[in-house]
Amino acid sequence: MTTRPPIIRQVSFWNPATWPLHTRIGVALAAVGSLLIGLVAASALLQVENRRVQTLVTSDYYDALRTSQSYFIAMVDSETAVRGFALTRDESMLDPLHQAGRPWETSILPKVTAKIPNEDVPTAKLRKVEATAKTWYREWAEPTIRQIELNDPPNATEVERGRVLFTRFRVAYDAYITDLRDGRVDANRYLSTLTDLLFVAVIASALIALLGGVLLWYLMRQWVGKPVAHLASEVRLVSDGKLEHEVSTLGPPEFVQLGEDVDGMRKRLVAQTLELQRSNRELEQFAYVASHDLQEPLRKVASFCQMLERRYSGQLDARADQYIHFAVDGAKRMQQLINDLLEFSRVGRLTKPQTDVDLMDCLRDGLFNLQTAREESAAEVTWDELPHVLGEAPLLTQLLQNLIGNAIKFRSDQPPRVHLGVRQDGDEWQFWCSDNGIGIEPEYADRVFLIFQRLHAKETYSGTGIGLAMCKKIVEHHGGRIWVDDPATGAAGTAGPVDTASPAGTASPAGTAGSGATVRFTLPVVHTPAVTEPAELSDVSS
Repeated sequence: MTTRPPIIRQVSFWNPATWPLHTRIGVALAAVGSLLIGLVAASALLQVENRRVQTLVTSDYYDALRTSQSYFIAMVDSETAVRGFALTRDESMLDPLHQAGRPWETSILPKVTAKIPNEDVPTAKLRKVEATAKTWYREWAEPTIRQIELNDPPNATEVERGRVLFTRFRVAYDAYITDLRDGRVDANRYLSTLTDLLFVAVIASALIALLGGVLLWYLMRQWVGKPVAHLASEVRLVSDGKLEHEVSTLGPPEFVQLGEDVDGMRKRLVAQTLELQRSNRELEQFAYVASHDLQEPLRKVASFCQMLERRYSGQLDARADQYIHFAVDGAKRMQQLINDLLEFSRVGRLTKPQTDVDLMDCLRDGLFNLQTAREESAAEVTWDELPHVLGEAPLLTQLLQNLIGNAIKFRSDQPPRVHLGVRQDGDEWQFWCSDNGIGIEPEYADRVFLIFQRLHAKETYSGTGIGLAMCKKIVEHHGGRIWVDDPATGAAGTAGPVDTASPAGTASPAGTAGSGATVRFTLPVVHTPAVTEPAELSDVSS
């Protein structure tokens, strides 16, 4: 079996309508993924910067401010010690000077710039602070201490000069420490901005993920959902019998290709339908020939054989009489086979519009046609109240008549007892015809529905073997199923039999006897049945 290769279409990068479905999905995922990756990368960078600035504010600036304040306190203690020594000449007043660690000789610039970037430190102002500290010590503190040790205390002018030099140090320190604190405030403000940006990035990532999901859902609905729904509606139109309707498709090239394949299948179905119509016309011509041209010579053969039988019966030997009997019987059976075959071929081909059918009327007609057979066999037929169905009354009458007739024909030594039951099973009516006859072996349960299949010799039971095949064709024509119950599972029917001598629907105390056969079939339920009065079958009951 060969398959038709797919149609190759030109894919243009600048024309998204030509993109196949996997390319469209890939581009959409790539776009959403790129945005998410960009936001995640930005969030990661913001987080790293946030941690750096947080450390700068909470640790580095704190250490720099503490170092600077310690330096200032040491200078204040030194100035207080020298001034007190100048006023009291008590050498113990110089202890704070010695404990301060001579800060004017130590630069704090390396410690301050160890963690804080140089551009964030007011280096020039810090150098001026250190320079004014050294100037104070070298130009006033150190000379004053030597002068006092030589018993030459400084006068008021010299003390005022020391105070002015230390004031310069204070002013320089205030300018430096103000700039350092302002740098920390700016860093803290920058930290707040980073935190806000990080929060915005996280919210934006969540929104992008949500909007990306919504966008992908919308695109999948446009690219997959709508094309599939449209294609399904087109296919339903074709499956409903509108084979002339050309299947149209939407969406990506894959669905267009699928639609063209479906339309190609539709065209092949149209071609096959035309071929079947031609074949049916030939079959109709054959049926015409069979019903006229074949039956006419067959009637002549049967007629002349019967004339031979009447004229020469007893005048020839026994073997000649037997040959004439075989010829007459063969001609009659041939006529019956042709008539049955024609009747079988008409089911589903020469049909009428289906209407609401009361199966009780069909049962009445069928029992009327079987009246002679029922009387000769003393058959007892019971039934449940049968529903209305949608179908063709003549075919359904033939269905019930064939089932009951088969049950009467294939009877055992006991008088036939046949029950026709029904119950509703969802959207189907399930019917069964049970009897007490000879039954059907399980291995032949499917074979009995084949045309011209006989399980018994024609001398034992008459007929052409088409009855159950006709039932199967009628049931399937009405949208149902038919089968034979397996005797091992028990006979069917939850509803009890009905006494035929009583009005329809009256329960009978007698049950369906015998181990015979049960044939089941289904028909669709009519959801809006016509309201009619129950039919009375007492006029045809046995």
